[in-house]
Amino acid sequence: MLSPSVDTIAAVATAQGRGGVGVIRISGSDIEGLTIAILGTCPAPRHAKHCNFLDSNGDTLDQGVALYFPAPYSYTGENVLELQGHGGPAVLQVLLQRCLGLGARLAQPGEFTRRAFLNGKLDLAQAESVADLIEANSTEAARSAVRSLSGEFSHTINILVNELVYLRTLVEAMLDFPEEEIEADDIGRRDVLLNNLKASLKRTLDAAKQGSLLREGAHVAIVGQPNVGKSSLLNKLAGEDLALVSSIPGTTRDVIRQAIQIRGVTLHIMDTAGLRASEDEVERMGIALTHQTLRRADMVLLLFDGSQPIDEFDQAIFKDLPKEMPRLMILNKIDLISNGSFKFPIEGDLVKVSAKTGEGLEMLRDKLLEVIGWREQESGIFMARERHLQALTTAQHHLLNASANLNQAELFAEELRLAQRALNEITGEFTSDDLLGEIFGNFCIGK
Repeated sequence: MLSPSVDTIAAVATAQGRGGVGVIRISGSDIEGLTIAILGTCPAPRHAKHCNFLDSNGDTLDQGVALYFPAPYSYTGENVLELQGHGGPAVLQVLLQRCLGLGARLAQPGEFTRRAFLNGKLDLAQAESVADLIEANSTEAARSAVRSLSGEFSHTINILVNELVYLRTLVEAMLDFPEEEIEADDIGRRDVLLNNLKASLKRTLDAAKQGSLLREGAHVAIVGQPNVGKSSLLNKLAGEDLALVSSIPGTTRDVIRQAIQIRGVTLHIMDTAGLRASEDEVERMGIALTHQTLRRADMVLLLFDGSQPIDEFDQAIFKDLPKEMPRLMILNKIDLISNGSFKFPIEGDLVKVSAKTGEGLEMLRDKLLEVIGWREQESGIFMARERHLQALTTAQHHLLNASANLNQAELFAEELRLAQRALNEITGEFTSDDLLGEIFGNFCIGK
């Protein structure tokens, strides 16, 4: 069924700037008149046709390839025309203005994909994966987005929903009978179904967290006393000199951020000002900024100088870290440890490195992925967003509540209903207009 929108929209579908080819995309319920006005004819459906693109006087604006996709066999589910001409900004804008002059309006960000969702061409999780694929910053992230676009994530969610519906049907049937008429086999089947559903949901949530890591990455703050090698470590991980390295304490005053990739996972590394007591007002501002950065980080790299004894201030920094914050302790400058041994007084994961020589860096990269929760998986990972994680977590919460109310059938049935509603939010079976506006508003224009 077509969406209520019957107006025609148009936009440049290729990236800004100059290119060999530029694409204008037009979609609407009735674009035949516009098509004939620009091309002088209506191309055969799904056949590329070389044409002149005409202005209002019949003169040629550009030459290129036209593709016509009649509804419902198009990206949006409406009639779609794509004009593939030369990729200069000027000629594309002239051609776009021609389309607008023929009654089309400029498409809003994500409006083509929103129409595809409203017309049943994509569910909401697939629609979001379109933007994720465009924005993917690694091969692994792109592959995961393609898997979500092809429907793997949606299929997994639909299986969970179908299992929930089956369990709800059983429970609702049991509500219609007095307790003495309910057979033990039905109770046993209910419990097995619930336990299987909880296990399946946990696996899906775990996989979604991996996909979220691929999409969002993790923010990692490097903290420690001045001159322990924080900037040197950032430069070594990034493979280039980004932060100023100096033997003068307090050189780093601001937070320096750099994104790196380890096996396709993006880590946003933040080099912070050294933590110490200081009378320098600017340095104290940098130290305050370090504490603000810590509150926003997903994990902390606590750096120690291996050439010096671990002192009380090092231990104080460790104790002041948020208790729930994942952290990894790093003993730097191991190239300066002469006897090859070092007694470390703080318990916890410790990686020994040399930011100068690169020794231990590979082990550090592996440990970084481990601490943020990344796991290599044989099966493909699907892309997931924060709202997907929230919906899955909410569904898991309701299933746990259902388990706690096995002897109160009405409450049990209500918790199952709420769990299904949370899962339906992922694919868009239950979605508010405000949420749709927020999701598609973040798309690029022309998609």
